[in-house]
Amino acid sequence: MPRPPRCRRVCSLPVSAAFEPIDGAQSDDVIVMGIDEYEVIRLIDWVGLTQEQCAAQINVARTTVTGIYDSARHKLADALIHGKRLVIEGGHIQVCERSGTCCHTCCRAGKKNTKENDPNE
Repeated sequence: MPRPPRCRRVCSLPVSAAFEPIDGAQSDDVIVMGIDEYEVIRLIDWVGLTQEQCAAQINVARTTVTGIYDSARHKLADALIHGKRLVIEGGHIQVCERSGTCCHTCCRAGKKNTKENDPNE
């Protein structure tokens, strides 16, 4: 029996939870992206974290982040190429208690391993 999925920490929920083509030539298909997939795309592509930093931030293994990232990119590509509606919802998540005010200084991934904040140095 597989172990239950680990709760994934996200900094905030998406501002818009659905996207669709406006040209009227859209497909009836809907792509559902999990909030954890959205968070991985946000952290890696928007914030600029590495997969290792992203894994520390959302509280999963780096290999798990790789799988989530691949899945999210595939869903984005499918929605863009085929004109499908993209909905962001669901997942086993925990929203950060500082949601909306977080500037990544309170997050584990925001703390870079430098001499100023490395307790081992």
